[in-house]
Amino acid sequence: MTIHILGICGTFMAGIAALARELGERVAGSDAGVYPPMSEQLRALGIPLHEGYDPRHVGADTRLVLIGNALSRGNPAVEHVLDAGLDYDSGAHWLGTRVLRGRPVLAVAGTHGKTTTSSLLAWILDQAGLRPGFLIGGVPENFGVSARLGAPGAPFVVEADEYDTAFFDKRAKFVHYRPQVAVLNNLEFDHADIYPDLAAIERQFHHLVRTVPGRGRLVVNAGEPALERVLAMGCWTPVTRFGLHAGDWQARLLAADGSRFAVLHAGRELGTVDWPLLGCHNVLNALAALAAAVAAGVDPEVALPALATFRAPKRRLERLAEVHGVAVYDDFAHHPTAIATTLAGLRARVGGGRILVALEPRSNSMRMGVHAAQLAPSLAAADRVLMLARPGLPWDPAPVLFGLAGRGRVVECADALLAGLLRMVRDGDTVVFMSNGGFDAVQRRFVEALRQRGT
Repeated sequence: MTIHILGICGTFMAGIAALARELGERVAGSDAGVYPPMSEQLRALGIPLHEGYDPRHVGADTRLVLIGNALSRGNPAVEHVLDAGLDYDSGAHWLGTRVLRGRPVLAVAGTHGKTTTSSLLAWILDQAGLRPGFLIGGVPENFGVSARLGAPGAPFVVEADEYDTAFFDKRAKFVHYRPQVAVLNNLEFDHADIYPDLAAIERQFHHLVRTVPGRGRLVVNAGEPALERVLAMGCWTPVTRFGLHAGDWQARLLAADGSRFAVLHAGRELGTVDWPLLGCHNVLNALAALAAAVAAGVDPEVALPALATFRAPKRRLERLAEVHGVAVYDDFAHHPTAIATTLAGLRARVGGGRILVALEPRSNSMRMGVHAAQLAPSLAAADRVLMLARPGLPWDPAPVLFGLAGRGRVVECADALLAGLLRMVRDGDTVVFMSNGGFDAVQRRFVEALRQRGT
């Protein structure tokens, strides 16, 4: 009998598929969009993928259907599941009952940095010899897969998303995880398609806080007023705070780009970190992961050296190539704050060199125009910006890019974006592709075009 996963190429559901396969289940799945890196991971695991939501893809031997939160009533596969009376569940509930129950769970929540911080935490636990399990919304380079069961009874690190669970369960995914340690990394308004305002998201985060036991630990960013409002709703768990200049865990920058910093705990300097990541936001991610690992029982003297060998997850300012002096990066940009912090770290690294940004506003909130006013300021560190505004975008990006004083231009298709970049780029530039979607594979097409141009 088979578990069929609808929406299997989403980062979360692909991880669910990998865990189910590791448990010995037969797994198959369907999705409307199949693109790397998750499609590659699923194929490597031998999991059959079906393009589209044809009910015939849900085979007669299916005993359980796991339904991703991108699917809703009216989807032909969903309607088939309901009409046929098939057993169905959400990925988050299945994970909580089938994998997490009885294990020490470390959940990483926040508007930004969940994937990197979860990957950091899993790597620290791994280097401490704990053989953790994990489910992460990306592919950590240190592990090569987005999910694994880990050793029986070992800690399990889960990227804890505040997005809703499924069409039949509108609670945030993370209420299903019941963590012993919860990281609250940051909190801003996002997911405008399901939450009316920041206060509504704060309430969901408080639902997570309510599930953390008194013997557990909350690891909280000391510089986030929204998180203080969450804790003010009620807190029954000890709190450890982190920040660059405040909190139990702090950092002192030794390089402006965040690639080298000292770590302080309770006012005592523990050591120095040299690592390949950039930006103050990643320094904060490191502090959060260290604090969570120590809360789970890892010795700080073991945890700290693990950072030096950490490699960022795919598509988190992932360096794709350097061709004829042009450095090319791919970044999973989804929010103006994430764009601004990423570019600030890159600017500190390249100094006066030119930074060219290819941007696609693709997340639901970005497409809705909720963050439009913040986009131009978030791109201030870029020398040139090409924005892909596909037909149907419900807001006009031209006035937004007007704030870039002539440094921004709008194109309507990936081919035009590629052509524009190739005309614009010159030796010594840094080019960053920023989208949380496939971007029509324009990143790799650009690299190949640069290589051919130089032959």
